[in-house]
Amino acid sequence: MEMHELGPAFGATKSRRRAGRGIGSGLGKTAGRGHKGQKARAGGSIRRGFEGGQTPLYRRIPKRGFTNHFAKEYSVINLSELEKYEEGTTITPAILLKDGSIRKLLDGVKVLGTGTLTKKFTVVATKFSKAAKEKIIAVGGKIEVK
Repeated sequence: MEMHELGPAFGATKSRRRAGRGIGSGLGKTAGRGHKGQKARAGGSIRRGFEGGQTPLYRRIPKRGFTNHFAKEYSVINLSELEKYEEGTTITPAILLKDGSIRKLLDGVKVLGTGTLTKKFTVVATKFSKAAKEKIIAVGGKIEVK
């Protein structure tokens, strides 16, 4: 047996139904659409959410809150995750992205103060929490806001 001789097992595939091709096909005349009505006509589809003229659900339910389209979303990293780098390293968003510490850059990187820090680093990020700043400086590291 060779690659070009391979195929599905006998009876594993069925030919598709061809609607509207005569009475003998089983789908002749109305072609499975039934008699009359909107869905029997060409182009007669009902839009999503339409409930036959009744006020649709998405209009009956009260609306709450809003989405701020100008909100900035930051990739977050904790100090405990920075501990894996060697002392004296300049940690930039590009390095964090490359190592897989963050998945996406989004609008920047924010460093949070969870965990302890024992090594000196120069950390370059968009934002720092107050605790993160204090801990990095207490160890003798530097902060650069980019």
